[in-house]
Amino acid sequence: MSADATFKTCVETVERTYEFMLAYAAQGRDKEGVGGDGPSIRGYLTDLSGALGRIDAEARDDISAAGADAGAFTAYADVLKDDAARAKAAVDLVLAMPVITSLLIDNLNATIHLRALLTSVFVLDEALDIAKRG
Repeated sequence: MSADATFKTCVETVERTYEFMLAYAAQGRDKEGVGGDGPSIRGYLTDLSGALGRIDAEARDDISAAGADAGAFTAYADVLKDDAARAKAAVDLVLAMPVITSLLIDNLNATIHLRALLTSVFVLDEALDIAKRG
């Protein structure tokens, strides 16, 4: 993640990576593609890990900027922080593997940690949009 990361860019990284992971899981790969095979699953997962490492701070910055109900938003930011930490641990485990298979990504997609993260991100993103509209 770059220094100009925002909560929205973290959300976009989560969405983009999850969509790529769904397609990758469906390919039935038993090894990673190389060369002209398209984008690297490792590149996507590395970006995701970076976004998950920043998403809490970026969310809290957006909450402050929105001037929203600090109590409710802060409590939910705590939930997002925990979900992001668990999802990041799962992503980092996959990145530590010498080979990333479709089955491994399919199992990562199915983890409650990644699913909770997705839901938490989308709830907070929409709530912030509503708060900003006033």
